[in-house]
Amino acid sequence: MAAVAQCVRGALRPRYPLLSFALRTSPRLLCAATQQKNTGQNLEEDQSQSQNEHKVEPSSAEKMLTEEKAKLEEQVKEVTDKYKRALADAENIRQRSQKLVEEAKLYGIQSFCKDLLEVADILEKATESVPKEEIKDENPHLKSLYEGLVMTEVQIQKVFKKHGLLRLNPVGAKFDPYEHEALFHAPMEGKEPGTIALVSKIGYKLHGRTLRPALVGVVKDA
Repeated sequence: MAAVAQCVRGALRPRYPLLSFALRTSPRLLCAATQQKNTGQNLEEDQSQSQNEHKVEPSSAEKMLTEEKAKLEEQVKEVTDKYKRALADAENIRQRSQKLVEEAKLYGIQSFCKDLLEVADILEKATESVPKEEIKDENPHLKSLYEGLVMTEVQIQKVFKKHGLLRLNPVGAKFDPYEHEALFHAPMEGKEPGTIALVSKIGYKLHGRTLRPALVGVVKDA
């Protein structure tokens, strides 16, 4: 200790004569300063170590939170996808149901219309079977009967049209397998092949859907 004090006094004598004098008069002051310095260094080291420990702990916690956040985000994404798919499925079901309801409204009378078509056919045949030359004032009963049949036929066609039921009388039109049913094919002069030359039975469409195809004769190549 005396040697250390002597070396320090020798080093400080040229620059700090007062400090050298204090160390010469009180060697204990140097020991106290050295101990205080060491204590300060130890405190700084402890604080630095404590700060490092505190830094390590939050990084571990942050890592756990990050992992938990990633899991939650993945779950949210999965639930969102399922929710969107469920919405899409529900919308598709709603649209299909609405379409079925609309079709039921439009075509619910389909079977009833088919039965009425037979009545319309009978009325048409009845009016066609009456000889036109016999419809005179001399035959008032026949004339009244014929006029009543014609009026009934006109009225029933109005009712059909009101409910979307339209006649198909495709003479001269192109043959359409979705609307016509060919009874025969025959060559005819002056007629284009593939067109309809004769309608044996009138067809009907209900709201654009063929209810009964027209029975026709089709022109073919000679």
